[in-house]
Amino acid sequence: MPSRIWINALLSVSDLVCEDRLNHASLLDGGWISGARFAWYGHLDHDDLDLQLASDANRKLVVSDGTFSMDGDRCRLDDLIAVARRRDAWVMVDDAHGMGVHGPGGVGLVDPARYTVDDVQVLVGTFGKAFGTSGAFVAGSEALIETLIQRSRNYIYTTAMPLAIAVATLASLAILRDEAWRRDRLEALIARFREGATRLGFTPPPSTSPIQPLIVGEPQAALDMSRGLEERGCLCTAIRPPSVPEGTSRLRITLTAAHTDADVDRLIGALEEVRKASDDETRTTQHFGSTFQ
Repeated sequence: MPSRIWINALLSVSDLVCEDRLNHASLLDGGWISGARFAWYGHLDHDDLDLQLASDANRKLVVSDGTFSMDGDRCRLDDLIAVARRRDAWVMVDDAHGMGVHGPGGVGLVDPARYTVDDVQVLVGTFGKAFGTSGAFVAGSEALIETLIQRSRNYIYTTAMPLAIAVATLASLAILRDEAWRRDRLEALIARFREGATRLGFTPPPSTSPIQPLIVGEPQAALDMSRGLEERGCLCTAIRPPSVPEGTSRLRITLTAAHTDADVDRLIGALEEVRKASDDETRTTQHFGSTFQ
């Protein structure tokens, strides 16, 4: 929702917004409703982005997730910034899934020790993921923030964050900054899960984030596996089109630092049981199908 608000406040009909094809729906919606000319570029395809930005638009904005919410892979930020700078475009990064998890002290993908507002002009984040509270924010130059305060209709007519949420978020920020062991623990759990899933014959996408999708193909297969895992005490959401492309329905597994080695091992065991049950059912169906032909 916040990304939709900010994009709409920054662009108009004479402008251009270019978005990664796998951006979150809120980012895509923001581009569509802004009134600017909208263009997709292929996922992480910066040659395609460069072609899309070859335009005489008044203003140009490149929008990308930091960590992509369905595949768990990351924006190649250095390449993105280089293309945008060459084409005189601004960069907006929504780092909802990166803050608190990636970078020194959990700063996320846009590390302020490496990047300035001349590199990433608009940084959006949420408090509803690693921070464990609610709400969101946008960061940028003083001129940008003042512009958004004055021009963002949704922000102007939104009730302020409750004080208790603000205080809780400050406490979360201190924990994320000071307790690096949580990120180390999460990294170890991710590696443990990926090794176990690979051993079972899955091919997890190249994600080092807490988002660990297992692609199963058809929607019904994802639903059946999700139901089977839930029966064994593991809650893993089935994701189907239109949230993901046709043929890539998946289990979207999300790990946290609060999980244990035993939790991951239990999930791997449940996955093995569910897959075996599915294979047995397929063999039975094929057998009876050939018998009655």
